Amino acid sequence: QVQLVESGGGLVQAGGSLRLSCTASGGAFSTYAMGWYRQAPGKQRELVARISTGGTTNYADSVMGRFTISRDNAKNTLYLQMNSLKPEDTAVYYCHARAEWNYWGQGTQVTVSS
Repeated sequence: QVQLVESGGGLVQAGGSLRLSCTASGGAFSTYAMGWYRQAPGKQRELVARISTGGTTNYADSVMGRFTISRDNAKNTLYLQMNSLKPEDTAVYYCHARAEWNYWGQGTQVTVSS
């Protein structure tokens, strides 16, 4: 079983920056496609960004140009650099791994004040 633990969430002002981290254990991290998802109050969970085993990235239109997803296979860690944050970015952010099964972290709260 793969365990994913997110960190780095918190309260920031609009226009600020935050970096989320997700550390994986219990498997071969370098072989997993990884992603960040978020769920805002009253809304469905949505894809924010994803990165393949080869480093190819994709972003939701709403975060393109502001967020950057990256991975450090030596540290078994996934990152999400979030710049120019907006109140509409407020959500619980979840780390996701596609291994033999799909695995999810517990989520970390990001709140952006106006």
